[in-house]
Formats: sequence, C-alpha cells, structure tokens
Amino acid sequence: MLRLSCRWMLALLLILLVSGAFLFCEYLIYFPTILKCAWPKISHGRGEEPPLRAMVLSDTHLLGAVGGHWFDKLRREWQMERAFQTALWLLRPEVVFILGDIFDEGKWSSQKHWDDDVRRFHRMFRHSADTELVVLVGNHDIGFHYEMDWFKLQRFEKVFNASSTRIVTKNGVNFLLVNSVALHGDGCPICQSVEKELIKLSRDLNCSLQSSQAGAAGATDGCEGAQVYPPSAPIMLQHYPLYRVSDASCTGQDAAPPEERHLLFREKYDVLSKESSQRLLHWFRPRLILSGHTHSGCEVLHDNKYPEVSVPSFSWRNRNNPSFILASVSPGSFSLSKCFLPEESTVIGVYCSAGGCLLLLLLAHCLWVKGLLQCLSLCLLGKHKSL
Repeated sequence: MLRLSCRWMLALLLILLVSGAFLFCEYLIYFPTILKCAWPKISHGRGEEPPLRAMVLSDTHLLGAVGGHWFDKLRREWQMERAFQTALWLLRPEVVFILGDIFDEGKWSSQKHWDDDVRRFHRMFRHSADTELVVLVGNHDIGFHYEMDWFKLQRFEKVFNASSTRIVTKNGVNFLLVNSVALHGDGCPICQSVEKELIKLSRDLNCSLQSSQAGAAGATDGCEGAQVYPPSAPIMLQHYPLYRVSDASCTGQDAAPPEERHLLFREKYDVLSKESSQRLLHWFRPRLILSGHTHSGCEVLHDNKYPEVSVPSFSWRNRNNPSFILASVSPGSFSLSKCFLPEESTVIGVYCSAGGCLLLLLLAHCLWVKGLLQCLSLCLLGKHKSL
C-alpha cells in the first residue's frame, strides 16, 4: 500500500512538472514579456484624433515545402502565432504592418505549396475587424530582382488584395508602401511600373502639401487631377533598408552580432543602391523610414534629417530575441518603442531545467524504492534468523 501511494504521488508530481513547464513555455511566458511593453506617448492638439497605434514587425519567413523541416515549422510558427495573438490581445493595435519576407520560399514555391503557406499565414496572423493588417513585399516573397516576374508579384498582390506600391492613410497619417525589390534601377518592366507609380505618388503628396500651404482658395500649378492626401510628410515602409555601408554604427541588444557589424553591405542585395535611396528621399522627404531584411535592429539618420529604423526579424529562426515596434503616430508627430519577445534560449532553459528535475525525481524514487526493499529484506532476514 505504501509503495502504491508513493507511485501515485510520483506520477502526480511528474504530470504537474511536465504540464507546468509546457503551459508556461508555450502559452504563459508571452504574457509577462509583452505586458512590459507600452505604447509611447505623444502630444496632440485639442480637437485632433488620438494618435494612431501601429504595430510593425518584419521577416516572418514562414518555411516552405522545400527547405522547411517539419519540426522547425511547428516550433517557430507556433512561437510567432502565440506572440502575435498575445500582442493583439494585450496591446490592441489599430493597424499592423509586416515589412516583407512573409514567406521563405515564395520565390520558387509551386501553386500548391504557395496556397498551403498562405493558409498557414492567415491562421497564424488572424485578427479582428478593428485591426487592419497591411503586408509589404520582400525578396523571399517574389524573388530577388533577377528572379522576380509578373506572375509572382501579382500572386502576392492578389493574396493581400492591394498593390505592393501605394499609400495607406489612417487618422490623417500617410504611410507610403514601397516595393523595394523593384528598385534595381535597370529599367526592367516591373521596375519601370513601380517607379512610374512612385513618381505619381510623389506628385500627389507634394501637391497636397502645396495646396494646404497655399490655402483653400489657392491654385497650384501642375497639380490638376492630383489625388488629395492629408498634408503631412509620409512615413515610408519598405523591405530593403536605404543604402548604408554596414551595421557598424548600430547598437542595442537586437543589433547584429559584433563580428557581423563591420561586414560591408552589397548594394541591391543587402540594401538599396545609393541612387535609388537618394531618389526616394528626394521624391518623398519622409519623416520616418521603417525597413526590414537584415534581421537585426538599427537606427540610421540619412542626410542628417531622415531617420530610418530597421526592424528585426519576428522569428526565432532568425534571432534568439525577436522584437517588434510600437508606434504612436499623429499627422505632425511620432514616437516609437520596441517590444521584445521571449528569448528562445530562455524557453530551452526552462525545458532543460524541467527535464533535470524530472530525472532527479525518478532517481530519488528509484533510490527510495531500492532502500525500502533492502530494509524489508533485512527485517525479514533478521526474523528468519531469530526463528
């Protein structure tokens, strides 16, 4: 009877240990981590709308059928799903931007595999109707410049029901979405189409600013037929960062590792070319640029007046410490804060600790049972001798 009750106690302890570790690592750990994050505060004038709450993440890299191991898919996609759903529930963003490389193998996936990747994306990043999800295109979604074609681009745009180059206006704030994969500058058909659209958007934004400055009755030359946008400089969102030599000046816990920060970036591969970067700055004069692609965080000031923030990867596959940006934005101001997710090493450490405790319990049980059996055998032996 004593041995039976001990076994039940041990079984209960083991169940509590295993289920507790699983529940904490797979669900609960996201709540205290994301609860540390808060929307940054900015001032807004009397009568103005409250600042827009925008969540910005990048480089989810949903694994495909060719290079994606099933366990890697399961582990990393579950992490992103729980992190995203917890962030939505706790932070209530009004709009979420994902800065490209949604899929890891969109550049070569078949239609069947593409449909499967899209289905998984919609399951992981499901959201309520009061949150708008805006997705940008990255090189892994449609291929690098030499792999990109109209079929892949239109397939991507059809899934997300919007052109990859456009302006999204929310609460009087202009967000300029740029298909940076098509800014190669070599006159390819897709490049020409994207640049033509960017020139038109630049004209529309500049005309809106000029008409506001000239007054309601003022006429602006060359602006006939221009689309009207709120008169504020845009926030530019794209996958590739603007040109910079390297990450040498980047700091912070989500910056590139020290051994990688001084590696020179390749134009049109790691960053946009100098020429394309200068053209974008000249056309739009953005008050903020948000980009992805490098999988690491960085803050850069271009021409001493255009701030750019590189948003790290959202996936454990690319970083031990993923993060996303919380942006409070009004027509005349913005403020950013960074929200870090649980580190993969922490979760592995909890599981290893739970496994160690499990082994200790089993060992203690075995030693206790062995000692009990020895004690009983000695008692029985002693009684036998006395007889």
